Amino acid sequence: MSIEHDAHASGRPAITEGGPSLPQERRLVTAIPGPRSQEMFARKRSAVPPGIGTTLPVFVTHAGGGVVVDADGNSLIDFGSGIAVTTVGNAAPRVVERVRRQVGDFTHTCFMVTPYESYVEVCEKLNALTPGDHEKRSFLVNSGAEAVENAVKVARHATGRQAVVVFDHGYHGRTLLTMTLTAKNMPYKQGFGPYAPEVYRMPMAYPFRWPGGAENCAAEALAQVTDAIDKQIGAHNVAAIVIEPIQGEGGFIEPARGFLPGLLEYARANGIVFVADEVQTGFARTGHLFACEDEGLVPDIICTAKGIAGGLPLAAVTGRAELLDAVHVGGLGGTYGGNPLACEAALAVLETIEADGLVERARRIGDLMLPRLRALAERFDVVGDVRGRGAMTAIELVVPGSAEPDAAVTGEVARRCHAEGLLVLTAGTYGNVLRFLPPLSISDALVDEGLSILEKAISSV
Repeated sequence: MSIEHDAHASGRPAITEGGPSLPQERRLVTAIPGPRSQEMFARKRSAVPPGIGTTLPVFVTHAGGGVVVDADGNSLIDFGSGIAVTTVGNAAPRVVERVRRQVGDFTHTCFMVTPYESYVEVCEKLNALTPGDHEKRSFLVNSGAEAVENAVKVARHATGRQAVVVFDHGYHGRTLLTMTLTAKNMPYKQGFGPYAPEVYRMPMAYPFRWPGGAENCAAEALAQVTDAIDKQIGAHNVAAIVIEPIQGEGGFIEPARGFLPGLLEYARANGIVFVADEVQTGFARTGHLFACEDEGLVPDIICTAKGIAGGLPLAAVTGRAELLDAVHVGGLGGTYGGNPLACEAALAVLETIEADGLVERARRIGDLMLPRLRALAERFDVVGDVRGRGAMTAIELVVPGSAEPDAAVTGEVARRCHAEGLLVLTAGTYGNVLRFLPPLSISDALVDEGLSILEKAISSV
């Protein structure tokens, strides 16, 4: 399923020839999870360590448009997109076609051994599409964590400095360095130390929880951050500031407007590399191709992954040419980085975003979701905050009459949504955020039905 330009006004996505033929409907034929999924989950328990968690123990056999179908024949509404990965839709027709052609030609050579054109083409497109008209370079890796880690490597090498500044509620990955950059201890860091050195955490401009109030958040947070850097680290020792334009796993926190531009200005004035982690926000998710565009930010380095390749593992580091060119030959790369199948998928994703108007479609989804979510906040005191842009929205649940996080109610609402055939994800430092990441190929009708299920779940709790 893909979105045609002439279908935007009606909000009814058109099925393109060769696209998924799955009926775009919620259909429950068993309890969730059903007997077949339960049987497979028992196999998982005996074969896979429990550290690999599961949000919803249904085993998927097909997915496309706005639904996932499990082994028992249940069709669930997808408000997760594999954590913002299948933004253009699962098994998107152009992705399937390009990958199918490539797999018959060759599956791997290692770009560092014998290169191929698709890698170069992906990099050319990223250089052209990411914010800023300066000269850029890109290289490809396997995951968002790997992209962030390489961005820090580049910044340290280019500046000759070591310190890295990150923020409360931030999430950047599970490798040693990116686990260190990540704020939340459980489950990401507990028991895995010691951590990487020279990482410094600063307060986030979190409007809903800022002590001085949302209206003062940007200015006060910026003053606190820059003062702490100057006094505790020394700006001349800082290689990079790494931040998500909208924090993902941390709870879909939109920094107070003005905070990010002020932070970028401070970085520029002090020779600090400003790294935008757009792993979850990139590729049309927020109603811009990249979330940085919302406030006109031009980062020195931008890290992308997740939605870049329609479900195939790929990530990228794109940055100012003088920064990336400073690294010696052999200092960057990896065996699988820029796999040819993933490169073809990425080219298909970019083609689909442009051809099917998916930036506009993300805005349309936001226009559908945000008013409904705000209406829930008016009706239910447990909904403390509504936030997000485009097809990246969230609600934060609290103890009524306070700002105290209510993770227990959040988990129960998620379970009731799952039981009714709506796949939702939780997030947040306090485990009290429900985040919504529908594929941009979802229909208006499924968005509306999913929100009705959410309303019922909150009402029942």
